Amino acid sequence: MRLFRFFEGLVDPYGDYPETDTPPRRLLPFMLEYSKPFRTVFIFAGLLAIAVALVELVLIWAMGWVVDILAASPQEVWDQHGWALIGLGLFVLILRPILQALDVLILNNAIMPNYGTLFRWRAHRHVLRQSVGWFEDDFAGRIANRIMQTPPAAGEAVFQVFDALAYSFAYVIGSFVLLGGSDPWMMLPLAVWFGLWMLLMRWTVRRVKPASQAASDARSFVTGRVVDSYTNIHSVKMFAHHDREVAYGKEAIDEARRTFANEMRLYTIMDVCLTALNGFLIVSVVGMALWFWGLGVATVGTVAAATALTLRLNAMTGWIMWAMTNFFQQLGVVAEGMETIAQPIALRDRADAEEMRLSEGRIEIDRLSHHYGKGRGGLDAITLTIAPGEKVGLVGRSGAGKSTLVKLLLRFYDAEGGSIRIDGQDISAVTQESLRRRIGMVQQDSALLHRSVRENILYGRPDAGEEEMIAAARQAQAHDFILGLRDADGRTGYDARVGERGVKLSGGQRQRIALARVILKDAPVLVLDEATSALDSEVEAAIQDTLYGMMEGKTVIAIAHRLSTIAHMDRILVMDDGRIVEEGTHSELLAEGGLYAVFWARQSGGFLAMDAEAAE
Repeated sequence: MRLFRFFEGLVDPYGDYPETDTPPRRLLPFMLEYSKPFRTVFIFAGLLAIAVALVELVLIWAMGWVVDILAASPQEVWDQHGWALIGLGLFVLILRPILQALDVLILNNAIMPNYGTLFRWRAHRHVLRQSVGWFEDDFAGRIANRIMQTPPAAGEAVFQVFDALAYSFAYVIGSFVLLGGSDPWMMLPLAVWFGLWMLLMRWTVRRVKPASQAASDARSFVTGRVVDSYTNIHSVKMFAHHDREVAYGKEAIDEARRTFANEMRLYTIMDVCLTALNGFLIVSVVGMALWFWGLGVATVGTVAAATALTLRLNAMTGWIMWAMTNFFQQLGVVAEGMETIAQPIALRDRADAEEMRLSEGRIEIDRLSHHYGKGRGGLDAITLTIAPGEKVGLVGRSGAGKSTLVKLLLRFYDAEGGSIRIDGQDISAVTQESLRRRIGMVQQDSALLHRSVRENILYGRPDAGEEEMIAAARQAQAHDFILGLRDADGRTGYDARVGERGVKLSGGQRQRIALARVILKDAPVLVLDEATSALDSEVEAAIQDTLYGMMEGKTVIAIAHRLSTIAHMDRILVMDDGRIVEEGTHSELLAEGGLYAVFWARQSGGFLAMDAEAAE
């Protein structure tokens, strides 16, 4: 076990490395960048692969020598060559296994477990640094598939370099030397075969690489569609679209089948041509050896060695060809994965970014504009100051720009124009993590992590104690129902898992756990985006005091369609078409008789009748 641990510890896949926002976008530089920690191990792997190939050739030469010396009597053989035969036996019994063991230990234990791990670790770290907008533009399933698929493909490609390519290169060169030692003309059929074999390999590789990448793309597309269906299984069942989803998946699955079939056609052609070429190799090399033997210029041992060599090459070339095509197939998978893994980080911290220093919580927004690159929608030149500790409500129809304002405040996007300052600091000049640590947010769709209730609440402040965590749950009116939870594996209470995105809980339960998480975070700036929309009236009334307690001493921005939840705010902003069109207290806005007054008059059960207003 110590031997295994030694080789497994030759490279630390989690070691420090210079993190970059712009990884190489070309395949070779990309692979070389990830391979830097393995340079020394790769050198030893290459040398050992060559040594193992040379040992095999020595054994073939030795077989021919043994055939030649057997022409003498047994006593003469032992008298003249006994020690040489003993040495050969010790070579086969001791040195060959040692070289083979070192070769496989380097490959199987030093490279394979660590290379894929390093690749996946760094790729995952890089992808997690991407912006929210970047994730919104792709399937989560496809991103995850590439993170999972690319590292083993890269590891397999590296494995083939040393297990097959370095070995076969040394073996072929050694074969020329071995045959040429008998007679230079013996190298001629081997050279012709090798040239034709290289042409076949070139033809195959040039077609396999794009075919493999197309098949890999198609597989990722299948994953994206399947995960999309599974993630939204409630909608699939609720709208009775089983057949539609099956057809939606079948379209992608059939495309994956078509691309894979095209790839397999190439392998069939390669296999048939390779069989014909190897037939030529055996007949030409062995035939020439027999001809030279008949002329008296080659020994029986030469014929035996040539026969063994060609049969070995016949068996090996199929493996090498498959290894080569597999090598380029895996590179195709890596190239496809690079479309995700090697994308530059668009939303970056400045090189001189500092930690956010929040003393009061004053928010100043100056001519803020953002249209998501479309020239319309979003925000249009918003100017706004929120005093320290002020509670501001945001009201408006869907698409008015409320959520965009909040996303820009959290710097999920860089604004296309204008600026946001908190306590005098431009948020684009501070680190993203320090900014978000100082802002607590409860969203309308409070998706939870597929972990325990405890882990979800402690996500707000991981260093909090058990008593603090339970106190936050009590404040959010969540403690009692949490104690009654039990998951499929028998875990109960705070240890129960909540399912993907919290699917095992009701909307109200998810929202209360999300509230507990933000209560525990206790950030000085609080953003509530429809924080009570998933709660029934009884529970909402019960935690209303909790919400107001959370707001105490904090700067608050609250988005609401249920106007009763923001009627007591210090100030209410009415947004429409990306601009602030009204502002004031609840009573002031009602007195104005403007858009807010229309919302208030038209609301049903406290909700904005947005479609009705939009129609008017």
